[in-house]
Amino acid sequence: MAAARRRGPQPLEHRILLTATLCLLAAGAVMVYSASSARTLLAGQGDGTGYLVRYLAYGAVGLVLMHVLARRSLDSVRRATPLLLGGSFVLLLAVLVPGVGVEVNGARRWLGIGPLQFQPSELMKLAIVLYAAGLIARRPARVRTLRGMASPLLVVCGAAALLVALEPDLGSALVLGGTVAALLVASGVPLRMLGALGGSAAVVVLLYALVEPYRRERLVAFLNPWGDAADSGFQAVQGQIAIGSGGLLGVGPGQSIQKVFYLPEAHTDFILAVIGEELGLAGICGLLFLYGMIGYAGLRAALAARDPYAKLLAAGLTSLILCQALLNTYAVLGLAPLTGVPLPFISSGSSSLIVLLAAMGLLLNVASGGSARLRAVPGPRQRPAGDAGGDRRGRDGRARDPGPRRRRRAAG
Repeated sequence: MAAARRRGPQPLEHRILLTATLCLLAAGAVMVYSASSARTLLAGQGDGTGYLVRYLAYGAVGLVLMHVLARRSLDSVRRATPLLLGGSFVLLLAVLVPGVGVEVNGARRWLGIGPLQFQPSELMKLAIVLYAAGLIARRPARVRTLRGMASPLLVVCGAAALLVALEPDLGSALVLGGTVAALLVASGVPLRMLGALGGSAAVVVLLYALVEPYRRERLVAFLNPWGDAADSGFQAVQGQIAIGSGGLLGVGPGQSIQKVFYLPEAHTDFILAVIGEELGLAGICGLLFLYGMIGYAGLRAALAARDPYAKLLAAGLTSLILCQALLNTYAVLGLAPLTGVPLPFISSGSSSLIVLLAAMGLLLNVASGGSARLRAVPGPRQRPAGDAGGDRRGRDGRARDPGPRRRRRAAG
C-alpha cells in the first residue's frame, strides 16, 4: 500500500510546497548573482560568479538532504532528535571558545576553515523544532501550566536562545523564540499565558539590546535611521533608498546601483532591497506570495496529519521558515531593527540554505502522508503494543471486557 501511495499523485500540499521552494531557489540563484557579481568584479575577486557557484553548490547539498528526509521515516527522525539537540549545544559552546569559533565583523558565529564554514545556530533552530514537537506530542498536558511548560521545554529553549544571543546573534535568537511561541499556540496553550511569557521575553530582549553600545545604536537607528544616515543608520537608509528607487516594476534585472557602491551585505541580509530596486514592488509581492504558499500548504499539511507529532512538526517547520522570512523583510523595510537574519532560500547563506532545505524535506514528508507511517508513542503508564504482560486493549485504548466465558474460566 505504501508503494502504491508513492506511485500515485502527491497531495496538493506537497506539490505547492515543492513548487514554491524550487521557485524561491531559482529566484535566489538569479538575485545572488545580480547582487554580488558587480562588486566582486570591481574588487578583483574573480569573474563575478563566486557567490553564485557557492550558492549552487550548497543548494545542491540541501536538495539532496531534502530528498532524503522527504522519504525517511519520521520515527528515525524522532529517535535522532536527542543526538541532534545535544550536538547543536556542543557546537554552540565551541563557537564561543576563542581560537575555535570564527569571528567576522565582531561576531563569533561560525566554525570551520576558510570558505568551508558552518553556523551552528542554524542547526539549533531545526533541533529545537524537532525537540519541542516531540516533547509536546508525548506530554500535551504539561504545556497547559506554566510550571510544566518551564521544565524542561522553556529551560532547554531558553538555554539555546541564550547561547545564540551570546555570539552575538539576536536575530536567530528571536527566530527561535517566535518559532517556539508558534508551536505553543498550535498545541493549544492559553493565549493569556503566552501573553505573559511574551511580555517577559520582550523586557529581557529590550534590556539585552540596551546593554551594549552597538545594540543601542541599532535600536536608535531603527527608530530614526535618517538621524545618523552616514553611520549607524547607513545600511537601513541605503536599503530604503534601493526599494524606493525601484518603484512599481523596478529598474530592471542587474541594473541596481545601490548594490555596487552603497548597500552593505547586498547578497545576504539585504538581498530583498536589491530585489525591490531591480524588480520593484511587483518583485517583492511575488516573493511574499511564494512564502504565503509555503505557509498555506504547511498549515494544511499540519491539519491533515494523523499523528500529533507530525502535526506539531509541520506547524513548527512552517513557523520557522515564515518567522525568519518576516523578520528579514521587516528589517529591510525599516519595520524592525537590523538583525542579520538571511532571507530563506534567497540569501547567500550556506548554513541557512542547507538547514532550511532539510526542514522543507521534513515538511514534504508530513505533507506526503509520512505521519501514517509513525508508530504510536506509548504514554508513561502504557506498555508497548505486543507486550505479553500488558492489558488487552481495544482500538480505542480501553481495556476489553474478558467476557462471561473467560470470567468462568478464571473463577474455575
